[in-house]
Amino acid sequence: MGEIIIGIVSGMVAALGMGGGTILILLLGIFTELKQHIIQGSNLIFFIPTSIVAIIMNVKNKTINYKNALVIIISGIIGAVIGCEISFNIENKKLKKIFGIFLLCIAIFEIYDFFRQYIKSKKENNN
Repeated sequence: MGEIIIGIVSGMVAALGMGGGTILILLLGIFTELKQHIIQGSNLIFFIPTSIVAIIMNVKNKTINYKNALVIIISGIIGAVIGCEISFNIENKKLKKIFGIFLLCIAIFEIYDFFRQYIKSKKENNN
């Protein structure tokens, strides 16, 4: 039952374009006893059908820049091969810590960006 809830929450976040895979990895790490390598591999399988649905919806709504998407796809494939090779050579505990640091960096950036936007809007409203 827990995996169903994790899947639904992660799918909703993925559909919003906010990193459903990141949420999936985080929730599986907290609520299951799976090793980090297994969690990250499961995330990749999760990503295929959720991405297909998101692609269909975005094609329907005409929100895809195909030229940019092609460049990102090719670069992403290269990055995926490199990332897998690196990941396979990192022990589970270390990989978990690296992922935690990654999440922390994202959180810091998002908080910084929120305050930057808030200050910008305050300045615009005062002028």
